[in-house]
Amino acid sequence: MSGEAIILELAGREVRVTSPDKVFFTKRDETKLDLVEYYTAIEEPLLRAMGGRPILMQRFPDGASGKSFFQKRVPKGAPEWLDTTIVSTPNGTDSNAMVATDIAHVVWAVNMGCLGFHVWPYLAADPDHTDELRIDLDPSPGVDYDALREGARKTKALLDELGIRSFVKTSGSRGFHIYVRLSPQWDGYEVRAAAVALARELERRHPESMTAAWWKEERGERVFVDFNQNAPHKTVFGTWSVRARVGAQVSTPFDWAELDDVDLNSLTIENVPERVERDGDPWLEMNDDPQSIAPLLEMSAADMAAGMMDAPWPPVYPKQPNEPPRVAPSRAKKPD
Repeated sequence: MSGEAIILELAGREVRVTSPDKVFFTKRDETKLDLVEYYTAIEEPLLRAMGGRPILMQRFPDGASGKSFFQKRVPKGAPEWLDTTIVSTPNGTDSNAMVATDIAHVVWAVNMGCLGFHVWPYLAADPDHTDELRIDLDPSPGVDYDALREGARKTKALLDELGIRSFVKTSGSRGFHIYVRLSPQWDGYEVRAAAVALARELERRHPESMTAAWWKEERGERVFVDFNQNAPHKTVFGTWSVRARVGAQVSTPFDWAELDDVDLNSLTIENVPERVERDGDPWLEMNDDPQSIAPLLEMSAADMAAGMMDAPWPPVYPKQPNEPPRVAPSRAKKPD
């Protein structure tokens, strides 16, 4: 039994939650209502991180263990008060996406089966400027947690050296995401160029442990610095969002001083609200201190002047100027 629908008063609006007792996460039998209560408990830091941004919905009608589908467009029958904005996909298709305006919007999406949220890197009010640099540290096969943690430490050290303040969170799965809040001066192409430059410099400094190699066959047992998470129109799994895992793991911000102690799997909807109430929001100051990627763009320009090509783009993107052949080295045609 899933229970009768309930009506919640949130942000001055009435939001209907159907089947509140439906189990979404089987490890502790946490329900749709448990998920709603998690998001309402962390309303302030959640909206500080993704408020005003377009959202790509991934819907899990039967909870974390069931099938899912992505939905860029707000479905028919959405309430009149729901804020939306037009977003573009890599192939140029426009969609009418939800904006995370307030907690009522978040809970409306949860009722639609959204466990977590995939967030655009700009504010709906200013789509021409990307204001987040997002570095995804991805563990290649053979890379253990200690190596991943060391990769995060090295990434922070380089950003510190360049005078760029960064913030870190768990991915909610196997990795770390490092964020930099940017002043609204650059578009998505420039921010991606900065990310490519950062990844390449990390590989130059730490070739044995970090790599900017897009092709998996070239990475070896090294931490991959995934620069393409910054490709224009690319969404990234959101801060404070809940993963589609039976344990309801949360993509959780933490203080850099906690890097040696944080456990990727132990931060869940069960304990994260208590952690926030006790320790506060580790990203509290992020929006008050926007940064410049000028040092990284200078590194990018130096790489191009030295004859380097752009890094490969994901396959869903049109071929880009100065991009190398979009084919794995092992499959590339060999010269006669």
